[in-house]
Amino acid sequence: MNDKPDPRISVRLDSDTQQRLDEEVQATGKNESDVVREALRDYFRKRPRPESCLELARRHRLIGCAKQLPPDLSTNRQHFEGFGR
Repeated sequence: MNDKPDPRISVRLDSDTQQRLDEEVQATGKNESDVVREALRDYFRKRPRPESCLELARRHRLIGCAKQLPPDLSTNRQHFEGFGR
């Protein structure tokens, strides 16, 4: 169970957007927060989330593509000796 309250934000709206929000609230019986939450969910649903470097490397099958290298190349400090000199 999460005892922390949901985060809040404040936004400034131009008069046309405020009027449209007021009309939506009146037409649907929802409160402003519900309308804004739904609008943001729809907005983010339509926009793909940016890929991380790891996801990008996996998609391009770059992970594990180097052959005949030590399996601990990225984690064993001995392999980093002299690196960058």
